[in-house]
Amino acid sequence: MTTAPERPAPTPLAPGAPRSGTTFLGLPTAPRGVGHLRGDRSFPDAARDALRDGQLRANLGHATSTIRAKRAKVVGEVPDWEELRQAGKALKQSTMARLDELLVQLEDQVTARGGTVHWARDADEANAIVTRLVQATGADEVVKVKSMATQEIGLNEALEAAGITAHETDLAELIVQLGDDAPSHILVPAIHKNRAEIREIFLRTMPQFQGPDADRDLPDEPRRLAMAARTHLRERFLRARVAISGANFAVAETGTLAVVESEGNGRMCLTLPQTLITVMGIEKLVPTWRDLEVFLQLLPRSSTGERMNPYTSTWAGVTPGDGPQEFHLVLLDNGRTAVLADEVGREALHCIRCSACLNVCPVYERTGGHSYGSVYPGPIGAVLSPQLTGVEDNASLPYASSLCGACYDACPVAIDIPSILVHLRAEHVEAQERTTPEAVAFRALSKAMSHPRLWRLTQRAAGLGRLLARGKPTLPPVLPPPVSGWTRSRDLPTPPRETFTQAWAREHGR
Repeated sequence: MTTAPERPAPTPLAPGAPRSGTTFLGLPTAPRGVGHLRGDRSFPDAARDALRDGQLRANLGHATSTIRAKRAKVVGEVPDWEELRQAGKALKQSTMARLDELLVQLEDQVTARGGTVHWARDADEANAIVTRLVQATGADEVVKVKSMATQEIGLNEALEAAGITAHETDLAELIVQLGDDAPSHILVPAIHKNRAEIREIFLRTMPQFQGPDADRDLPDEPRRLAMAARTHLRERFLRARVAISGANFAVAETGTLAVVESEGNGRMCLTLPQTLITVMGIEKLVPTWRDLEVFLQLLPRSSTGERMNPYTSTWAGVTPGDGPQEFHLVLLDNGRTAVLADEVGREALHCIRCSACLNVCPVYERTGGHSYGSVYPGPIGAVLSPQLTGVEDNASLPYASSLCGACYDACPVAIDIPSILVHLRAEHVEAQERTTPEAVAFRALSKAMSHPRLWRLTQRAAGLGRLLARGKPTLPPVLPPPVSGWTRSRDLPTPPRETFTQAWAREHGR
């Protein structure tokens, strides 16, 4: 058994970041040029293209409405659901307050049970660690069970550069990989594809459908598509010597890792290969085994709309003669320490990746996940991605919301996403070195509202907008700059015939 690497010497962290004895938890933000946390375009630009895709909107509308209905049914069966939510929130708050000591406890417990723990400051370091571990086995391919963390750091690309093939084994992840696509949903990465599109991808890419004598009779029935995927994956499961997984939870008290899934591929990845490598964000901890009780009730109901997950796999270290005989746990920071240092934003680290917020978000339902430019789409992505990268690297995401609050109502651990969005918007505004047109407009409005005479003149001037409206309830969407920046995506109400002050004076004779 290899021994755990020596912990690095203490290194200064970002201002306000937690310190953990001799354990260095990471860099301020995720590095640029690696991974999938930053998009090539701003959210508004990408969203405009998505809104023009009628098939995409139909696929998203059907899928999210179906998941919402299933979730509502099983949540309604739990009389103490709100108490469970608050318990989950309290456990997450407690864990974040003691994250440094709990991480060290987890390392000690995993090591005591025959595993090896590696600390990765960022995506580059995590990719290097995993690549080195796979190369040490002599394998040139790995099987994977869904891991948002490995997508976040771009692990598949790093392995490919080293001549190692990564096979995704979740059905939706497989669809995305074979289609040379990108995931668009936390739980259902291929939610933007319909059955006909999936059938075409399978026929075009799976080896069993290639060649002149291949049977290409594949209807777009879910059962037949799943059977085709099973045939494609079974050989890879049986020959793989290395598996890479994520983790839904890690128990500091016992060194136990947990993965929940619905297809059985996770069980295959976690038991058949000789070597298992788990990449886990440092926020996935729970203090004790009993704490899992709360989250294993919250997660399945909020994610897949089930009372419990069909497959819940837990393991701790190495068991001689049973399962993988070499286990490595890679603890990933990649900006999480910086998030933890923000008293408001740190609540985003409570996320258990259920995707309930995506399924109720009116913005996500219309634009899809690719518009966010990050592996974490939807409301939680709009608050998590900017904090992992630094707000200015994802400055448009905090504005990708109507602030309706549906995400907060659906979140199983009661993350106040709307408040974090407003907080990040304020950070973005404060970071501007140049005066923006919006800032000029609000300064002028502030001055007018501070002087009664100016305010009355402003109200009279605004009344001229009724001429532009021509009797309609809103002003025309096409107005000259800089007002067009507002009206292009918002309805600007037509000014009333009389102000509130005028109406009050008329009704009260003053």
